[in-house]
Amino acid sequence: MSCNNKLGSSGEPIAAAAAAAKRLPSMRLLKWLTFLAHWVVTWAEPGKFWHISDLHLDPNYTVSKDPLRVCPSAGSQPVPNAGLWGDYLCDSPWVLINSSIYAMKEIEPEPDFILWTGDDTPHVPNERLGEAAVLEIVERLTSLLREVFPGAFYSEKLPGPSRAGRIMVLNTNLYYSNNEQTAGMADPGLQFQWLEDVLTNASQAGEMVYIIGHVPPGFFEKTRNKPWFREDFNEEYLKLVRKHHRVIAGQFFGHHHTDSFRMFYDDAGAPISVMFLTPGVTPWKTTLPGVVNGANNPGIRVLEYDRATLKLQDMVTYFMNLSLANSQESPRWELEYRLTEAYGVPDAGARSMHSALTRIATNQGTLQRYYVYNSVSYDLASCGEPCRTEHVCAIQQVAFDAYATCLQAFATAPEPLLPLLLASFLGLHALLAP
Repeated sequence: MSCNNKLGSSGEPIAAAAAAAKRLPSMRLLKWLTFLAHWVVTWAEPGKFWHISDLHLDPNYTVSKDPLRVCPSAGSQPVPNAGLWGDYLCDSPWVLINSSIYAMKEIEPEPDFILWTGDDTPHVPNERLGEAAVLEIVERLTSLLREVFPGAFYSEKLPGPSRAGRIMVLNTNLYYSNNEQTAGMADPGLQFQWLEDVLTNASQAGEMVYIIGHVPPGFFEKTRNKPWFREDFNEEYLKLVRKHHRVIAGQFFGHHHTDSFRMFYDDAGAPISVMFLTPGVTPWKTTLPGVVNGANNPGIRVLEYDRATLKLQDMVTYFMNLSLANSQESPRWELEYRLTEAYGVPDAGARSMHSALTRIATNQGTLQRYYVYNSVSYDLASCGEPCRTEHVCAIQQVAFDAYATCLQAFATAPEPLLPLLLASFLGLHALLAP
């Protein structure tokens, strides 16, 4: 019998049960209340979905005795000890990507849907790719996903009893700072106007929305002053999130290859939305200036959510220790962490993630835990005060001016006082949290 049939249209059974409970001894009353609480909770529609990003297939990866012939994605860097499952200087060989998708099938074989937020091609000069090569890589990856998860589909509407959910897929390459073709445009492709219209319609229809894209707004957390959007595009995106945050249930992006998140606050300083940046499958070590030891272990992520409201309940990340896989000649995908347990929060909502950020900013143990997760358990070095500042400012401040102010504030503070300054700074937001 369904929950609807049990409760009826006006909920009379619950009212009758509550009345009967008043006549019961205290111990039996507790049992009745526990039963009723469970009865109400069953209304929630728990679901799961995968989020994967930055597979970056290098189709020419080979385990070669010549360190200069292992992978084009390493550029001119020699790769002296390449393993079967990949190397931290290279993008993903096919066997690594194949292993990651089959690991997803083993861990959670029946997700409601899969978010796949790019990038697919290797880090090589554009002239070494070409349209045909790009399309071939995308086709291979798409075919693999469809083979492992038969019936994979693209849909705007999400599963659930009310189907009151929608996924909005953005082409944020339009806003990428390296994209010279859109420089000077006010609204490339009229995508901001489309985003405004869809979010407005979602609000009027009582729908909740997930926003996904590849390149995120804000700043890279492993160096300083490295934005991804041009400033005017960054500001426009931030303005839309602030305006429509009540219908935005989650934001999911990639591009960094690292595991992090970004907070959004209203004008009064209250946390209103959170963006999750999922780690990449590729272990490729970034060549961005200022980044030290910028590789990562391959990671995949499953999210738990309420189908009826799209509220994010939890997030679970799995990883492959690439060095260990190569030494043992066998891949092993294992649990890295569960978000609610790692940060001591009840869910993955904006208020909870603000609490997580506060702990990262003020507690060395939590900071170090986050820092290890940031590289998917690759970089185990200590995260000192400059490192703390880079990560906290990038997580907390998506806007250009606020990010610069954050860096400046901590640059002028005596190092022993930085945790206190961070606590004070974040405490203002906490007091304003709804």
